[in-house]
Amino acid sequence: MAELKRWLDEQKSKVLPKTVLGQAIGYALNNWEALQRYLEQGYLAIDNNLSERTLRCIALGRNNWGVIGSESGGETAAVLYSVVGTCKHLGIDPFGYLRDTLPGLFALGEKPTAEQLQEWLPDRWLLRQARASPSAQAATG
Repeated sequence: MAELKRWLDEQKSKVLPKTVLGQAIGYALNNWEALQRYLEQGYLAIDNNLSERTLRCIALGRNNWGVIGSESGGETAAVLYSVVGTCKHLGIDPFGYLRDTLPGLFALGEKPTAEQLQEWLPDRWLLRQARASPSAQAATG
C-alpha cells in the first residue's frame, strides 16, 4: 500500500486532474484512509462486491417501480432492503426472520432504546435461534 501511495503521489502531478486517470488518482488519494481500513480491521473485505451485488436487484427494479410513493415509503423500503439483504448474507430466511421480529419490535412500544433494537438485528436474532435450537440445547445439556 505504501508503494501504491508513492506511485499515486508521483502520478498526480503528471496527469490532468479532469482526465479519467486524474479523477481516479484524486479519488484514491482523497479517500486514502478509508481505502486502507481493511488492513486495520480484519473482518472488512478489500472490495465492496457484496454490497454491489446486494444493491443490484434494487437498481434493476427501479424502472419497474417508478416511484416509492412518499419519502417515508422510501425510508421504509431502504430499511427493509437492508434487513432482507443482511438476512440473505447471513443465510437467514428473511420471511422467518420478519415473522418473528416484527411482533417483537412492535411490543417494544413507541420509543425503544438502541440496546433494545440491537437485540432484534439479524445477527443477534440468529444467535438466539442457534441457542434455542434442540441441537444446541442437547450439546449443552
